[in-house]
Amino acid sequence: MSGRTGGVRRRLEQVAHLGVLPNDPEEIRLQKATLTLVAVIVTVLSIVWVGTYFALGLPGQAAIPLTYQLVSIASLVVFARTKGYRVFRFSQLVLTILLPFLLQWSLGGYVASSAVSLWALEAAFGSLFFYNTRQAIPWFLLFLALTVISGFADPLVAQHAAAIPTPVRTAFFVLNVIGVSVTTYLLLQYAVRARDAALASSERLLLNVLPKAIAERLKRDAGVIADNYDDVTVVFADVVDFTPFTERTAPERVVGVLDEIFSAFDGLAERLGLEKIKTIGDAYMVVAGLPQPRSDHAEAGAEMALAMQEELGRLRTALDLDLTLRIGMGCGPVIAGVIGRRKFIYDLWGDTVNTASRMESSGLPGRIQVTEAVFERLDSAYDFEARGEVEIKGKGLLRTYLLTGRRSPGQA
Repeated sequence: MSGRTGGVRRRLEQVAHLGVLPNDPEEIRLQKATLTLVAVIVTVLSIVWVGTYFALGLPGQAAIPLTYQLVSIASLVVFARTKGYRVFRFSQLVLTILLPFLLQWSLGGYVASSAVSLWALEAAFGSLFFYNTRQAIPWFLLFLALTVISGFADPLVAQHAAAIPTPVRTAFFVLNVIGVSVTTYLLLQYAVRARDAALASSERLLLNVLPKAIAERLKRDAGVIADNYDDVTVVFADVVDFTPFTERTAPERVVGVLDEIFSAFDGLAERLGLEKIKTIGDAYMVVAGLPQPRSDHAEAGAEMALAMQEELGRLRTALDLDLTLRIGMGCGPVIAGVIGRRKFIYDLWGDTVNTASRMESSGLPGRIQVTEAVFERLDSAYDFEARGEVEIKGKGLLRTYLLTGRRSPGQA
């Protein structure tokens, strides 16, 4: 059963996307697919009206839904070939909003036609989805105008009502109400599901750029986002000798290797509760203690640095690499905020960031160099090697340490 359901769903998707272009924006793809399904469903349902009116000896009335079928099929064929969405959209809305009223008038008004003009609601409501709110207003006003005209004209056209048996009129009334309701419900459900999928995809993309808490703030308020954090730990990692590696390696492998390494680091950051800030070339920056402050940010940063070294060791074997990491850590206050209006980024500023970056650039391949402030916070729980005073660009001589690992419980 699930296989047949999946097959039907795939065929519906193929039909829905017959006019979609590969480079269409997601909104246009959704509009095209939904309108195509509307046209197909109503075209198929029109068979009921055509057959019934012919059977009742009303060929003139049967010609109206038959005309819709033929024109709709032709527009679908043209749409599939040309992908001309504007013409297809306009033609479908015109057919859907005018022909139900023409059929109602030809049958003798609301009672005789079982209020078949209800089908014009598909166009009136659908215009909100297929156009913007301003462009949809004329379509809704047209529906209202035709409804008012039908109300005034009903006594006149009722004098020439078609001879339709009462059971048939009742059945068509039920069919019109159910048909419009079910069609609208199914198409709205399809549109909502597609919208939700698009929103989920957009949300994932947004969370790849911004921390969740910052993304929520940005969605609520488009103003400046800038925060002070009194105490965080910043970790910089750089792949040593990656430039020579790129010069002797095919581009696909270069990008693939860097993607493997940084994706593994992303997983570590998520597991340990750190926030990835950005990558710059072959450098990776992550921070502990924001946007949600935490008292153990230094420990979390140390765990991240050690795990990154271990993970690269695993990848060296798995990917047959001869690469090492140079890592630097610093802790202290930072400013964090979102900059940019189009391709925005969440970034950090302050002396702590600069010092952590210098810890990396002045460090040793395969080692984790930290500031004295980090050493003092972690000395009771982690092992270090004193490196002595190191000349740091822009800072002069600073005492630094090399983090070597976690201290065993007995040592602690």
